[in-house]
Amino acid sequence: MTQLANLLAALTEEHTALSNFVALLQQEQRMLMENSIDTLFTLAEQKSTHAANINQIAQTRHGLLQALIPELTAAHILDWLKLNSKEGLKLWQDIRTLADQASELNRINGELIQIKLRHNQQLLGALSRAVNQANLYGPNGQTSFSTGTGRSLGQG
Repeated sequence: MTQLANLLAALTEEHTALSNFVALLQQEQRMLMENSIDTLFTLAEQKSTHAANINQIAQTRHGLLQALIPELTAAHILDWLKLNSKEGLKLWQDIRTLADQASELNRINGELIQIKLRHNQQLLGALSRAVNQANLYGPNGQTSFSTGTGRSLGQG
């Protein structure tokens, strides 16, 4: 197999892996929007596995490009692919688009998680305050009802 064929195989593999990762991030976003929290733990594990796989594929691709192109800059990669492989150029452009899409989805999903976390913390705080105010009897069996003003029943 030639170096170009190896590169095309690596680019194809990276394209597939990134497409699958974007689909997973889209699924995560749907689950966040639908409050399907139970499935998020499984998705988090899958995301970690996919991300590790993508990193490994990207390292392989990087090594192949390094063997073909003296200086690995975005411009040099584009120029080399334009001259040597129209198929590789298309894959590379798609990979860059998918990577940008994955980054944006991941950013939005992180914001959604932070919003849900703040909401849950506010709910827990409200529930905690309600429980503390509704305790009619303390551990000693004495009335400790509070109306939220800081005064117990029977105090002036």
